[in-house]
Amino acid sequence: METIKVNVKDVLQTVTGEQIQALNPEAASALEKLHKGTGLGNDFLGWVNLPSETPDSLLADIEAVAKDLRASCEYVVAIGIGGSYLGAKAVIEALSDSFAPLRAQGDARRTNVLFAGQNIGEDYLNELQDFLKDKNFGIIVISKSGTTTEPAIAFRLLKEQLEKQAGKAEASKRIVAITDAKKGALRQLATEEGYKTFVIADNVGGRFSVLTPVGLLPIAVAGFDIRKLIEGARRMEAATNAADDTNPCVVYATTRNALYRAGRKIEILVNYNPKLHFFGEWWKQLYGESEGKDGKGIFPAAVDFSTDLHSMGQWIQDGERTIFETVISVEKTDKETIIPSDEANLDGLNYLAGKHVDEVNKMAELGTRLAHVDGSVPNMQVTVPALKEEYLGELIYFFEKSCGISGYLLDVNPFNQPGVEAYKRNMFALLAKPGYEAETEAIRKRL
Repeated sequence: METIKVNVKDVLQTVTGEQIQALNPEAASALEKLHKGTGLGNDFLGWVNLPSETPDSLLADIEAVAKDLRASCEYVVAIGIGGSYLGAKAVIEALSDSFAPLRAQGDARRTNVLFAGQNIGEDYLNELQDFLKDKNFGIIVISKSGTTTEPAIAFRLLKEQLEKQAGKAEASKRIVAITDAKKGALRQLATEEGYKTFVIADNVGGRFSVLTPVGLLPIAVAGFDIRKLIEGARRMEAATNAADDTNPCVVYATTRNALYRAGRKIEILVNYNPKLHFFGEWWKQLYGESEGKDGKGIFPAAVDFSTDLHSMGQWIQDGERTIFETVISVEKTDKETIIPSDEANLDGLNYLAGKHVDEVNKMAELGTRLAHVDGSVPNMQVTVPALKEEYLGELIYFFEKSCGISGYLLDVNPFNQPGVEAYKRNMFALLAKPGYEAETEAIRKRL
């Protein structure tokens, strides 16, 4: 059976195989902490066995709700921030027709999923509301508390608009809340208004939540097969239990940490398929929020090649040697495009006539990897058979489990995010939020 593969041979000019394998005992200890729940942040390990423990009844319920939304809505707005939107956005973008939003409406195959609550952009929200003013739309609002500023603002605006356009009774049928099981402002509102709800489990943090209803419902609304997504994750879960080099998560986590200890502080996630842009954004949050603490952590960056070879390529090739790359390589494309011959050949491209565009892309990938390795940029390669639900499920779980192992190798708690609260405290103080009077007075003295 095809599956994702990890190749680390192109790091061996910087760290040796012995240096990588020397971390295996630490990785085995980290894996044990994940499986037995004995490490830091062990109250947020619900994602570890999530694929195998996801019941068929939950998937069926998600599919039924998605079907209802698709039947009544041209557009569904998923409201969330961070892990509450990036996972779904990553999967939907990876699987979608790149130009689906520009095609004629009325395509029964798919309801367009839009996103809000991931920023505080006044123009963005105004333009979204203007776009939706003559549309049948629904809302998936994702928030454990219901009071997170960015999604709460978006939901207040769009809820009011939907109720005015469709009526309060119909709006309540088109709003789905994914929130805490028992408490919080959104849970209270959902109970009062009769919204359909799904639960955000207490033991699954936002950046690990894409395989819960948080990610699965928007993905299902977009018309994709969540059962295949979960099945791929289950395969990877089963394949990543061993504490040795047969476990791809151990290989990836030990290699990146060996590089970090050798002075390579920045990891660049590279893709050669534009559909993976938001997968890079999801990965950045997963690793940045999990590892960047206690004065430690590999800085996660992401680039889209060959596009960014014309902007970042010079720095990567010849800049400070503090970086390494992890390349996501997609083996098979979904469609075929052949480069034609041209009699005049003014562009000099006839030597490519008859070739698939992807063959040129693959040679750009190989040529770049060789050039970067020659330029002392260690390269890892993660090969994905195709951009299909099952392989994306594998890839998501692979990076999640690798992240847990890697965080413990760094000796940090991979499952908290204390630094994220600092900006919120300052923002609330500057906005004079009730309860922050002392902070407001103190921060105004600094300005």
